[in-house]
Amino acid sequence: MGPSSLTGGQRLIVGAALGLTIAAAIARAAGQDTVATFVISAAALAALAALVGEASEQLGERYGPSATGLLQSTLGNLPELLVGIFALRSGLVEVVRSALIGSVLGNTVLVLGVAILAGGLRHGVQRFNAESPRIIGTLLLLAVSALLIPTLASRLHTPAGAHAVALSNVAAVILVVVYALSIPFWLQGGAAAGTDTAPGRAAPTWSLRQSVLLLALGSAGAAFASDWFVGALQPATRSLGLSETFTGLVIVALASNAVEHAVGIRFAMKARPDYALSTILNSSLQVALLLTPVLVLISRLVGPTHLTLVFPPLQVAAVAIATIVALLVVYDGEYVWLEGVALIGLYGVIVVAFWWG
Repeated sequence: MGPSSLTGGQRLIVGAALGLTIAAAIARAAGQDTVATFVISAAALAALAALVGEASEQLGERYGPSATGLLQSTLGNLPELLVGIFALRSGLVEVVRSALIGSVLGNTVLVLGVAILAGGLRHGVQRFNAESPRIIGTLLLLAVSALLIPTLASRLHTPAGAHAVALSNVAAVILVVVYALSIPFWLQGGAAAGTDTAPGRAAPTWSLRQSVLLLALGSAGAAFASDWFVGALQPATRSLGLSETFTGLVIVALASNAVEHAVGIRFAMKARPDYALSTILNSSLQVALLLTPVLVLISRLVGPTHLTLVFPPLQVAAVAIATIVALLVVYDGEYVWLEGVALIGLYGVIVVAFWWG
């Protein structure tokens, strides 16, 4: 197979992304039922996210698990960033806030659980170098802790609680600085350089030019699909009887994080747990360290309301529990399928708790 050829699965991804984007554009232009437009736009966004993920995976295959996870997570969060920007522009601050928490929960609990379940059932006990996942998990726990400070300051009525906007901005700047300082570490291979337990890294099947071109096209399509998705979001969820909190926490978070969902699970099924964990946990880390602070800092530029880091108490508790549980799961350097079942069960309980808003 030549370096620029597409496999059957890759052709399916490209075709689905193109077809669903065209269908979403037609539905939007024709002024169809908002629920139909919402569903088609969500499907198009997921397909475009998968295309962005496949292209970034092809680029990342040249560098190893740590760099691949960083690249996958950075580009994979692009659709979510776009959805967040358009939602802020529409004044849907609660949806954005819930979606950010939902992204961390979805990746750290649901996607990690499905990946562990799929990989464990197919390959038995999976062992991996635990140092890199432990570092990612520790950074994630520290980032989540930093995000919780404005919430605690506000809910406990401390003097800082009266300055939630300023405190959120300061915390956001610090988190972005920490993220920037972490980039060289991961690009140099992280703590697990050269330790992937798979028998060998697959050679990329796309040329560099092809990967960059499809990545650019997928990103451009995601920008349009995000706009259409957010435009249909509020009327569609209102007609379906869904609260803004549940919509952001589950629907928006899952639709805009399709890259990490598909790629992380695919790596696990290929018996490449280092890649799977790096991609999944890096995604949650980047939501906490990069995506959330960026949206906080630009919220007044793109929307009528300032996004702060003051979250509802139950969301704060849920994300803290999820982070601690995920860190415990990866700490020993191996996993079995039953741990995946437990994580999926935890996600189910959390989701039900937010069904009523």
